Amino acid sequence: MRTTSAIGLVTLAAVLASCRQREQAANPATTPDTALVVADSFRTPESVLYDAALDAYLVSNINGSPFERDDNGFISRLGTDGRVVELRWIDGADTAVTLHAPKGMAISGDTLFVADIDELRLFDRISGRPLGSRRVATARFLNDVTVGPDGTVYVTDTGLRPDFSVGPGYVFRFDRRGRAEGYLATESGPNGIVADSSGVTVVMWNGEVMRGAARAWSRLPSVAAQLDGLVRLADGTLLASAWADSSVYRLAPSDTAWTRLVGGLPSPADIGFDTRRGRLLIPIFQGNRVEIRPLAP
Repeated sequence: MRTTSAIGLVTLAAVLASCRQREQAANPATTPDTALVVADSFRTPESVLYDAALDAYLVSNINGSPFERDDNGFISRLGTDGRVVELRWIDGADTAVTLHAPKGMAISGDTLFVADIDELRLFDRISGRPLGSRRVATARFLNDVTVGPDGTVYVTDTGLRPDFSVGPGYVFRFDRRGRAEGYLATESGPNGIVADSSGVTVVMWNGEVMRGAARAWSRLPSVAAQLDGLVRLADGTLLASAWADSSVYRLAPSDTAWTRLVGGLPSPADIGFDTRRGRLLIPIFQGNRVEIRPLAP
């Protein structure tokens, strides 16, 4: 009798394990070590941002040319299972919203900041309601935005021209009155940016990486050309995406050179990071999809 019960328990365990395997195969998001590809009507996705408070992913969609003032950009909201909650959560087609070519995003408190050509647009992070904008009169191609520990907002102007050649670029920061002031001028094409307790780190379109504190800038190791997105992990490790060789690179605080983390990613734009699940969030700019990949320890 005991032998029969043991066999029955083993059989039941095997059946349950088989059911779990079938469920994971049907829903890749439930498998933590498997990459998840989301391709659900995105239109030139440029940036993915993890909203930790809402436990959701936001995707900015340029929807056409990154230079055009066509008011047809939109921001999608995804669940962490990869399912689209609302494709056009914030939509330039809405008469109450102006959104031309949304790129980098950042959150501070209940405000979502979005870089849009020559304006930094502000939205309520809960409702998506417009909260106004901050114009940068001299900007040509506002690209990424970050908020420092003290609440200072920084935005990059890559200086890209319509033929994708690089002209004069800048890092701007906003004073307490919301006015932009120059923080760095360079022709290297400033793109992804992160502000933290160590200062401001910027990756450049030409492959350079710079870190500044109180306007004193130093160079970090360079990496592949056409750098786009940048994130900083809790331990100080930097992750950067590179168009030149379709990769994401890693630089730990003790490293003297970047190492390739992921390859085979054509046009990886402004990456994000899910701090709760350890996931790398990668918008594939020219592929109209987002890839969600677990980050290996």
